[in-house]
Amino acid sequence: MPKSLMWILVLVCVHGIGTFFGAWAIIDENQNKLDHGQDPLMPMPMAWLLALFCCGLAALHLTCVVLARGRRPWVRVALIVCLSIASLGVVFAALGSLAAGAPSLPAFLFALADLAALWTVSGGTGRRYFSARAEVRTP
Repeated sequence: MPKSLMWILVLVCVHGIGTFFGAWAIIDENQNKLDHGQDPLMPMPMAWLLALFCCGLAALHLTCVVLARGRRPWVRVALIVCLSIASLGVVFAALGSLAAGAPSLPAFLFALADLAALWTVSGGTGRRYFSARAEVRTP
């Protein structure tokens, strides 16, 4: 496996873990606001639906990382989808922090890393790696 793809899988794994903890944070913050008599961020059913979507996305991220060694072409497509969603979110976070007047260097750096990872997976390196058949292992 090329080293660039290994770093991309680490990045996808970090995004998956962050997405899972983000889902938990949404529910926790909403419940905390309700417990203190404040207006919630969103209605609780919507918060649970968003958290469920985030957990499913995190599971897809981590499944792609686990199955990437098998060189399945659909894993490349799933990685492209995962990286597209993650990079879009991080680019919006970077632009939002810039528009708010408090630019976030980590959000900008993650946005650049995500876009470079998306470029690599959808480009020639990803095509060459995921289109090749995995070697047959004998017991």
